[in-house]
Amino acid sequence: MIRSKLILAVVLLSGLLGSCKKDKSANSNTTGSTTYNPDPVEVTGCAIQTGISKVVCLSDAFKATLTSSQVATLQTAYSSANAKKWSNLPQALVQSSNKRVGLNFGSMTTTQIQYAKALIKAVAGAGADEGWDEQQQLLNADEYLGANGGSSEYGAANYYIALLGTPATTGTFEIMFGGHHDAFANTYKDGVLVGATPSFRGVEPFGTFTWNSKSNQPLQAEQAAFSAMLNGLTTAQLATAKLNATFSDILVGPQKDAAFPSTPSGIACSSLSASQKALVMAAIATYVGDVADAAPITAKYSNELDNTYISYSGTTGLVTQNDYVRIDGPSVWIEYNCQHGVILSGNHPHSVWRDKKTDYGSN
Repeated sequence: MIRSKLILAVVLLSGLLGSCKKDKSANSNTTGSTTYNPDPVEVTGCAIQTGISKVVCLSDAFKATLTSSQVATLQTAYSSANAKKWSNLPQALVQSSNKRVGLNFGSMTTTQIQYAKALIKAVAGAGADEGWDEQQQLLNADEYLGANGGSSEYGAANYYIALLGTPATTGTFEIMFGGHHDAFANTYKDGVLVGATPSFRGVEPFGTFTWNSKSNQPLQAEQAAFSAMLNGLTTAQLATAKLNATFSDILVGPQKDAAFPSTPSGIACSSLSASQKALVMAAIATYVGDVADAAPITAKYSNELDNTYISYSGTTGLVTQNDYVRIDGPSVWIEYNCQHGVILSGNHPHSVWRDKKTDYGSN
């Protein structure tokens, strides 16, 4: 009888351990009691604030959760050198001279990460599959990679948040966030958003995937908008827009600030119909919509649209390896390129939004 109960206990314990193992692989990256990909907290003390006052309030609330040494790591001087330390690569693959600054989620408690996410959510756009929703899905994608063939270098624990300068209603500061396939950079001067780029977005897997019971695919809206823009052109216009070169990656990526072509290529938007121009602006919106203060940026790009060019290489579907599309204006620069997967089979996109006049907050 005793032996039977002992065998039953072992069986039940084995089942319980197996169930726990499945839960860990299916949910947010965890170590001990720390969850590195929690939902953001609602900071009630900042709820009545708006605009830059809310940004400052949330920054202060986040810093209040940190130790003094963590604050010293999080907040560094606002400088061009620090602002340029962004990448699309996992941190382990970034050259030592360009390593991301700030605190990584892996060095923070679950509560601290929730406050960090509350700040990022407030300054990001609020649209479905854009802004904060896109940021969360990018974190989910890297968690998925870590659980499906990737190493410990993948996952939310490896994403960094930094404050360059002191968040305040006067002076200059930047909220920088990023990791593998992600770079977010909002720069404020005297309470006004003066730069939201460089902004990198990529994702693997590109196909829809499920994480924490949520369906994810943050960049399918971008791919669909670009494809609609190209397929809205006539045969003759497509011929003018097509580039001769083959592209295996984007041109103006991290630490390639001087790689903008000296003259635009492709077809000028001044030659497009009103409906075709609307498709160009719709593609631009999938990037500008990633920030909360999108309206002034959208207006600027709309005013410059006739002097903006679109071009592409490969196919107009933008899901085949080496497919490439570009929007090149007096200010706006957006590239999208499809390349082969690194961890998983199939293809996945890299894309970047730059602003030739306000990158890193320069205006």
